[in-house]
Formats: sequence, C-alpha cells, structure tokens
Amino acid sequence: MICSKGMVLIWITAMIPRARPPYCNQLKAESCKSPTGSQYAILLFSFVLVSIGAGGIRPCSVAFGANQVEQRNTPNNERVLEKFFSWYYAATAISVMGAFTFIVYVQDHAGWKVGFGVPAILMFLSALSFFIASPIYIKQKATMSLFTNFARVIVVCIKNRKVALPSGESNLRYHHMSGSTLSEPTNKLRFLNKACIIRSPEDITPEGEASHAWSLCTVDQVEELKSLIRVIPLWSSSIMMSVNVSQGTFQLLQARSMNRHITPGFQIPAGSFPLFIIIGTVIWIFLYDRIIIPCASKIRGKPFSVGVKIRMGLGLFFSFLAMLVAAIVEHYRKRKAIESGYHDNASGVVHMSAMSLVPQHLLSGVAEALNVIASNEFFYSELPKSMSSIAVSLSGLGLAVGSLLASLILSTVADITKRGGKGSWISNNINRSHYESYYWLLAVLSSVNLLYFLLCSWAYGPCADQGFSMLKDEGKDLKEEELPTVGNVGKNGEEKSKEDGPDPSEQDKRTIVVVGPSGKVKIGDLGLTAIADETHHAHSLFGTPEYMAPELYEEDYSE
Repeated sequence: MICSKGMVLIWITAMIPRARPPYCNQLKAESCKSPTGSQYAILLFSFVLVSIGAGGIRPCSVAFGANQVEQRNTPNNERVLEKFFSWYYAATAISVMGAFTFIVYVQDHAGWKVGFGVPAILMFLSALSFFIASPIYIKQKATMSLFTNFARVIVVCIKNRKVALPSGESNLRYHHMSGSTLSEPTNKLRFLNKACIIRSPEDITPEGEASHAWSLCTVDQVEELKSLIRVIPLWSSSIMMSVNVSQGTFQLLQARSMNRHITPGFQIPAGSFPLFIIIGTVIWIFLYDRIIIPCASKIRGKPFSVGVKIRMGLGLFFSFLAMLVAAIVEHYRKRKAIESGYHDNASGVVHMSAMSLVPQHLLSGVAEALNVIASNEFFYSELPKSMSSIAVSLSGLGLAVGSLLASLILSTVADITKRGGKGSWISNNINRSHYESYYWLLAVLSSVNLLYFLLCSWAYGPCADQGFSMLKDEGKDLKEEELPTVGNVGKNGEEKSKEDGPDPSEQDKRTIVVVGPSGKVKIGDLGLTAIADETHHAHSLFGTPEYMAPELYEEDYSE
C-alpha cells in the first residue's frame, strides 16, 4: 500500500498542473521556471514512499512466497524451492522487460498522465489482490527484531569475555528456550557461546526466562548470529558479479558507435541492449527447469538437481566469461574504428554489427540466473526460519554494494591511468580510451574472485541440502512398505523374528550410510538415519527394531 500511495502521488504531479513547474521546451532554449518548495516536497515524498514500499516488497515477497510452497518434511522440498526461486526471478525479469518496453512506449506516445497512471493502477490492483487472498496465506508471527537480538549477543558476549566456556567438570550450562531443539550451541565461532552461559541461578526466572535481557541470551539467538556470520564470505563473493553488471554506460557508448540496423528501416536503440541480459536470464531458467533437469533425471533414473554452491560458482564463471568476451569485442571494435579514421571522432559509426554485443549480455544474463537464484536459495536454506526476510535480501544488498564498488573501481582506474600526462583508460571519446583494458582488468578481478569463492565454499562445508542421507536398496529409495523390514534381515536375506537377537556383523553393515552428494560415509545407530549439519536438526523416521521400544515398533502409540 505504501508503494501504491507513492505511485499515486507521482501520478498527481502529472495530473495537476499546480503540482509541477510549467511546461518549457529546453531544445528551443526557452527559459524554464524552477519548481517551488511544495512541488519539490511532493515529488521527493512520493519517491520516499515508493522506496520504502519497494524495500518492504522485494525481500519480504520472496520469503513470503517461499513459505507458501515450502514442504520441509518432504524429500522434494529442495526441488520445490529451487523451482520457486527460479520462476520468481524469471517473473521479475519479465516485469522489468515490460517496464522498459511497454511502459516506456506508453509514456512516449500517450504522455506522462497515462504513462504514470498505468503503473499506479497496476500497483493498486496488485495490492488489492494481495489483501483479498490474505486469509488463505500461511503467515509467520512476528517476533523481536533480529538486529536487536544480534546486538544483545554481541553485548553479552563482551560482558562475559572473561568467563570460561563450560567443560565436562564445569557446573556452568547454557540457556535455551522452552521447547527448543537446541540445548547447546555448536562449536563453530565458539567465542559467541559465552553469550548464553548461565553463570548463576539468579540469571534465570522461575518461568525459565532470562532475568535481564542484556545479560543472558538463548542458544537460538547465538546460533542465528553465527549462521549470518558464516554466510557473509560466500555472500561477498557475489559482489564482483554485480560490479560486472554495472558497466551499462560503456556498453551504451559501444552500441552507439556500431551498426545497430536489423533491417534497412529499423535499428535497435542503443539503450535497449541490456534487455538481452533479461532475455538470457529467462531463456536459461526455461532451459534449466524444463529441459536440462528433466532430461538429466530421466537419464539417471531418479530426481536430479545441481547443488546451490555449484550453481553459484557457475554463475561467477559465466560472469568472468562475459567480461572476457566484452574485452575481445571492444578490442576489435576499436581497431576497426581506428582503421576507419575515427580515432578523434567518438560519434563515428564503424562497419561492425552491434549484435556482436549480444553474447556478452546473454552470458551476463545466464550468470545472474545461476548466481542470484542459487544465492537466494542458499541463504534461505542455510539461515534459520526466523531470518527468511534477511536471507533473501542479501542478494539485493550485494547488488547495491557492487554498484558502489563499481564506481570506486572506475574512479580509481581513471585517476591512476591518467597520471604522467597519459590518456586515461576512461574518457568521453570511446575511440581514444582503453575500454578493452578496463574489461581485461574486470576479467582478471573476476577470475581472482572465482578462486576466492572456491576457498569460501570449501571453508563453509556442506550445505543443508547435503546434510540428509537416504538408505538405498540396490540404488533405489526404499519404499514406505519396505521400512518395517529394515534392520530385521538375516545373513541369507531371511527375515528374523523379534525374539531373535541382533547379529552384530549384519547390524554394522546396516548402519553404514552415505551422506548425499558429498559421498562421506557415516556410521549411524538407527536403521534409517539422517545426518544433519550442526545448525540444522534431523528427525528419525524409523529406528532399528531390535533397539526400539515395543510401542514404537508395533506402532501402538499416541501423539
């Protein structure tokens, strides 16, 4: 609703003459009247409302949508989330394409009144449809601010910095919430564990709560901060891809200096070439979800998917290829410009098709489709449920940081290369500049960033989707009706009776499980077991019959 109100205010500036300065034609050198303070205030306030609304919609809508489709207790949950994040991003890309084409066309041909009215009406209809369908949505109850919890953990950890961590002989214990599955913190980032140490009985109220909120934290609060700290290195590796995507100004200058005609009477506008990034994104999502994954699953004879960290790395690799191709294309474009005598003429059009710029845009689109979608899925799966909104906003934050870093790199390169009276790599005359060298620099930085990602990925360890193991029967998943016989089979394949004791040699074989794609071998003490990462929790589906309580084995029990 906030974003909708902002759009209505912008529409009002076009509809009401007094809400804007009078019309003037700057092309005819007419003197234009400056806007008044109230006109400025209306415009800026509308921008503020749109920004606040967009800031609430973009991260929260992804997490909210994932909550609707998520099925944590089903084996297909990973694939469901992957498809949701993929098509959500595809829908966003298509909407951006519509804004750059249809909305711009309406504004150019029907004026600003209709041009601003169309998105305002669309925004109102989307808000209305959301409220109408609100009763059927799954909604998470709001809790205390996560940033407040993070601050509490840091403050309490500093207060307890001299307190020793509990050991086997220590009487100290950890504070955890009632009903929480986390009774002790993990050993990763152990210095933060001091924030949840109960130093004396007075620290806890009779209800099990902390006596002073800023003197004691729960294990869950500590683990939430740990999980965020752990993903930051991998998050930072995506910033370089955002830097590469932020080079639209150079690509615009390149397109203007090349032949953009498709037919003798039609040429592609120079500013429309970034649309090929969106086209590349949508094409890859369709190919991956509708062709590659189904075909791979059919060939393997079982469900197939590519791990999130692999897709993140492939996205960074394609971003590196995009800069590599951009450097090569610019090298040949500049050489043709000099051969045509355009060394001092930046507006000269070389005899080289601007379609040569399409491959680098398509590669950038594939890079975004791989890295951004996988990053959203990775953060959503790795961070606790209470941090869903923060998880899906990390990618957007990376894009913002990447844009700032791109400006810093650009200004630094321009200052360094013009020293000593030399011509800067970056100047208004594209034919006298060295944009190809700048692209080579970005390619080198991208390759270094790819190595940095591999190091961070190795240090992070397995993801949540790699943490669960399945017991296999001749390479196939065990069916539900087969589960009661697990752990109750003798050496010759004959089913043993309940009265027979367990065969130690056979029991050892039955408890060997292989952990997902990592291929690690684990020894479990249950017939069907699940291995979980330290920050996640697994639930036993069925135990080894010989070691189970009779009521569980007979399935004669209540909730």
